[in-house]
Amino acid sequence: MKYAIIETGGKQYRVAEGDTIYVEKLDAEAESTVTFDKVLAVMSDEGNTFGTPVVEGAAVTGKVIKTGKSKKVIVYKMHPKKNYRRKQGHRQPYTKVEIAAINF
Repeated sequence: MKYAIIETGGKQYRVAEGDTIYVEKLDAEAESTVTFDKVLAVMSDEGNTFGTPVVEGAAVTGKVIKTGKSKKVIVYKMHPKKNYRRKQGHRQPYTKVEIAAINF
């Protein structure tokens, strides 16, 4: 089984071919192809390859399925006895990507 560790949006993901991941929003249309160049490590049956900090010549390609917003998170601030109350909602944008191939 071959899998890789990639970095995108300030986060690291362990991906294999056929996986579906949710990443920080990318500037890509639905049904388009994206390439992740920051591959930190590639593990396969032939051996493991670790980058310093990235693996040279390695890339992970994926297909954008959709972009959207996650469920709402409520941020509530309150100072007791001071009549200070703030309620704010936040929906984080994401991109749903299906991993097509791991090349190295």
